[in-house]
Parts: sequence; structure tokens; C-alpha cells
Amino acid sequence: MAVSRKKKIIIAVAAVAVLAVVIMVSIAANRKDEPEVQVVKIETRPELRSTVTASGEVRPIKFINLTSEVNGRIEEIYVKAGDQVTQGQPLVRLDPTQLQSGQEAQTAAVQAAFSDVQNARSRVASAETNVAQQQQAILTAEAGLAQARQGVVTSQTNVDRERVNLNTAQRELKRTTDLIESGVASRSEYDAARDRLEQAQVSLRTAQAQLEQQKIAIEEAKARVNQARINVRDAQIGVQSARSSVTSSEARASQAQAILRGDASQRSKATQISPLTGVVADIPAREGQFALANFSTTPLMTIADMSTINVEVNVDETEIKEVTEGQPVKVKVDALGDREIEGTVTQKNPLATSKSDTTGGGITNRVNVQEAKEFKVVITLKDMPDEVRNSLRPGMTATANITTKVKQNVLAVPLQAVVEKPAPTPTPAAGNAAPAAATPAASGDKPKDIKGVYILDNNKAKFVAVETGITGESDIEITSGLTSNMEVITGPSRVLRTLKEDTSVKRQTRKPGEETNANSDESK
Repeated sequence: MAVSRKKKIIIAVAAVAVLAVVIMVSIAANRKDEPEVQVVKIETRPELRSTVTASGEVRPIKFINLTSEVNGRIEEIYVKAGDQVTQGQPLVRLDPTQLQSGQEAQTAAVQAAFSDVQNARSRVASAETNVAQQQQAILTAEAGLAQARQGVVTSQTNVDRERVNLNTAQRELKRTTDLIESGVASRSEYDAARDRLEQAQVSLRTAQAQLEQQKIAIEEAKARVNQARINVRDAQIGVQSARSSVTSSEARASQAQAILRGDASQRSKATQISPLTGVVADIPAREGQFALANFSTTPLMTIADMSTINVEVNVDETEIKEVTEGQPVKVKVDALGDREIEGTVTQKNPLATSKSDTTGGGITNRVNVQEAKEFKVVITLKDMPDEVRNSLRPGMTATANITTKVKQNVLAVPLQAVVEKPAPTPTPAAGNAAPAAATPAASGDKPKDIKGVYILDNNKAKFVAVETGITGESDIEITSGLTSNMEVITGPSRVLRTLKEDTSVKRQTRKPGEETNANSDESK
């Protein structure tokens, strides 16, 4: 007998309901199963290292961006990027024609300036000779003046003598006149006395005339002396003028020499040489390009001194307090694969910058306070073999693993074993787990989370509060709360996050490969 459509629907619904009940029962049964956990035994580690990892780039201790110091077309570049160069080695040659012409013109100007100096010195010698001649003329004029004065003295003496003679002749004439009147003297004696008087008068006038001539001669001698002195002064002024001309000529010659040295220096810079020993990091210039100097100078190449190599990394602000100068570092350069290079922290920049800031930032720029900050740390590489040193290039990406602390013989557990739980509300009955951690926080303060681990005790999970120390790559130091040989639950993480006090658990029995796959699935 055929089943009706209504009965078929009822049978299907009943079947679905039965299946749902079976599934729910199965899930409930599974929930009652003991969770599987991963367990490790606590042991004393011989050594635990706390590290800070940061990335950055390889940078030389010194590098120079070589630029053109003169104008000219680049005729030849002697090296290529990556070449090793030594100090003083020619690198780039510019067309020297214009510079050489300027140097030759300035050489001619220097020679002309030296000729002017020689001519000025000749004028000084001539002026000094003229001074000597004028000084000799003064001596001659002063001698003439002295002779004229002596002539005045002599003429004055003659005038005085002739006055005496005149007075004598006048007395004799008077006496002779008296004698004639008395009839004693003759007329001839009177005439002779009169003649002597007239002669005396003539002699006096002659002596007086000579005296006047001598006085005139004195004035003329004085005039010659004064003129000679004027001539000497003029000659001395001529010497000073000539010497000033020499000084000016020598200054012009020195200026011309200085310009010549500058032109020679510019001429020598047509061939650029390496200022240091290093490696050619970059050559932006090309042969045939016209190089400019001054304000828009043309970059020629970058040379890096790779004798001492640094790695500059950026350390996050949350970790910078752990970094100090002198700490050892392991550096990996991407270009060298997994090879590690020894290094030392040599500088820690005290100025923070924003991660998005590419201009240096710091206190001169305002940055977004919501952005994370970082600090530049300089690491000096050491003990590198030559093949490693020669393989490094400026700008290569590097990762630094800075060892901040090292402790010997410490208790440590895996990082994933440490969990944080909210502080429990105080109850009259104290539980078994972490009695010290149940202390209430100060009035008005939010209780702090309790840091601890779950240990395996008789197949039950027990929460134990712990205090931690330094953190290694995968382990963390336990300073109190645990002892050696305790078994600590480390995972799986999905179980550890939901684990509760006194939960019954069982050790994980998966094979190693299955365990790995399970952990991978959980991480996803």
C-alpha cells in the first residue's frame, strides 16, 4: 500500500529531529571530555639572553657626496659604481680649456704687476737720489750764507775804520784852518788836509756801499737756503709718493698672484680626485654632461669610507630603555643571508622621531602624538673578514639583535605559558590558588591583573602566581612562584585561554607531526 505524501513529510521531520538529538548528545559528551594539554618540565637554564630586535640599514662611518667645484663639460669618468678607490686617485676629468685660458691671462697680469713694482722701486731710488742732491744744495747755500755774514762783518769793520779816518781828517782840516788864520800854516798844508778829508769821505761811502752789498748777499743766501730746504722737502715727499706707489704696486702684484693661485686651483679641480679611501657608492653624473658649480652644483659621485662600517637601526620607544652603549649585537644583512656579524652599540640618539617622519623630525617638528615613536641606534660592526667587508654596500637592509641582559642559571618557562587573570574578588574562604594574589587593591583603585602559569598537579590545572624577570627570544625568567621540576602547561593556546582552576586535563598524546599541524591550525 502506497505511503501518502503527508506521512512522508512526518517521517522526514522525525528523522531530522532524531539526528539533531544525536548530534547534541555527541557534542555534550565531547564537552565533558578532558582537554588535552601540552606540558613542559621546568629546568634551570644555563643562560638566558634578553634581546631587542630592530631593523635598519648599513651606513659607512664617513661618506662624501662629491660635487663639481668648477664649470665644464665632463670629458671622462675613470671609475664605476662599486669600485674601490684610494685617496688622491683621479675620478672625473672636466674640459680644462676655459680654465687654462683664464690661468694664462692671469699669469700675464702677474708679470705686468711685477713690472710695475720694479718701475715704482726705480722711482723710489731716483727720488732718494734727488733728496741727497737737495740736501747737498742746502749745505752749499748755508756755506754761502755763512760767507755772506762774514763779509758783512768785514764790511762793517771797514765802515767803522773809514769813519775814524774821516773824523781824523776833519780834525786835521780844522786844525790846519786855525793855523792858517794864525799865519802859522801854509796854504798847501790846508789843501793837503782838505784832500785827506775828501778821501776819507769817499772811503767811508765805499765801505758803506760794500756793507749794503754784503747785507743783500746775506738775504740772497738766506733765500737760497730756504729754497734748498723746500726742494729737500719736495724731494722727500717725492720719495714717500714713490714708496706708496711701490706699496700699491706690490699689493696689486700680490692680488694678481692670489687670483693666479685661485685660477691654478680651479684649473687643478678640472680633474676631481678622491678625498678619501673607500668605495664608489653612486655615480649620478654622465660623460658629456655639463657640470655646474656654485649654487646649482652638479653631483658627480658618492664615495663611502668602508674602513669602519655602522648599521643604523630604529628601536621602538617601548624598548629603547633597555639599550645602552657597549652592548653586544648580532647583525644579519639581507644580502649576506643568515650570516651573522658581530657588532657593538656605539651611539643611542636621545631624540625620538615619528615612524612616518622622513625629515628628521624631533623637537623642531610637530608630530602626531598618536603615532609610535622610535630612536636611532648606531651599531659599529667589528671582526669582519675581508670578503664580508668587501660585500657590504651603503644602504643594504640589516637586522640587529641587541643583547640587553644576560643571566646565568635561571628558571625559565616558554612565553606562551604565562597568562594574566583578573584579580579575584576577596571571599571569606581562601582558595588554593595564589593566596597572595587575592589581596584586594587599595580602595578606589582597579585591581591589577595577576600574572601566573598553570601547573599540572594530579592531572588537574592549578594556577600559580609568578614574578618574572628578563625575557628571551622564546622563554621568560621566573624569579618567584615556581621551583625546578614542576610541570607547566604551555598549550594549546585555545585551551590555555579558557582553562580554569582545578580543571581536569590530560597530557597531549598526538604524534609530533600531528602536534605541529594542530598548533598551526590553532594559530590560524
